[in-house]
Amino acid sequence: MTLLRQHSLFKQYPPEFYEVLLNNSFLAKVAAGKVIFTEGDEASQYFLVAEGALEMFRYSMEGEERVFSIFEKGQVVAHAAMFMPHGKYPMNARVREDVVLYCLDRQSLHKACHQYPALAIRLLSMVSMNMYEQINQVHLLTSSSATERLAYYFIQLRKEQGDRITIPVTQKQLATQLGIRAETLNRLLSEWQQKQYIQGKRKEWELLDVGVLSSFANTGVRSF
Repeated sequence: MTLLRQHSLFKQYPPEFYEVLLNNSFLAKVAAGKVIFTEGDEASQYFLVAEGALEMFRYSMEGEERVFSIFEKGQVVAHAAMFMPHGKYPMNARVREDVVLYCLDRQSLHKACHQYPALAIRLLSMVSMNMYEQINQVHLLTSSSATERLAYYFIQLRKEQGDRITIPVTQKQLATQLGIRAETLNRLLSEWQQKQYIQGKRKEWELLDVGVLSSFANTGVRSF
C-alpha cells in the first residue's frame, strides 16, 4: 500500500479505491533470468516492482535482441497493455535482477477506472508521454548520425546518473537499440577515449567533456 501511494498513478485516493485496485492481486518472487511473459501472451496482469529489476525486450527480424526499457523499484510495468484491444503483451519481460513483484489484475484496473475517472486521466497522460518519447526516439534514429545517437544516449543517462554512468545493457544490445553496427559503436567509443571526451570500458564510463557530447546530441533535444 505504501508503494502504491508513492506512485504518481495511484496516490491520493480514498481507502476504498485500493480495495478495488488490489482485488485478485498477489505477490511473486522471481529469480534473475526468468521470463515473466512473452510477446503474444494473454495480458491479464500488470506489475508493480517492489524490489529488483525487469527488462522489456523484443527480437529483430535477424534475431537480435533489443532492450526497450528497464523497470526498477516503484515502477509500474505493462499497464498500457491492460487496455490494448487484442489483449496481448506486445513485448517480452525478463527478470534482470532477482525481483519482488506485486501482480495486479487487469479487470480490477478497469473497474477502478470506471469508479475513479481521475485514474483513467492519469493513465492516459502517462501513455501519451510514453508515446511522445517514442516519437522522439524514432525521429532520432531516422534523422541522425551514429555519433549523434550515441552522444544523445550518454547525455540522457547523465541526467539520471551524473558524469559517471553505467550502461544498463550490453554493447551489442546498445548497438541494436541505437540502430548502428557493433563495429561502429566500438569505433566511436575508441575515438572518444583518444580525444578524451570519455574514459572507461564495457559498461562503466566517465563523461569528461560534456560540452562536446552535448553539441553532438543537439539533434535529439526537444524544447518541451
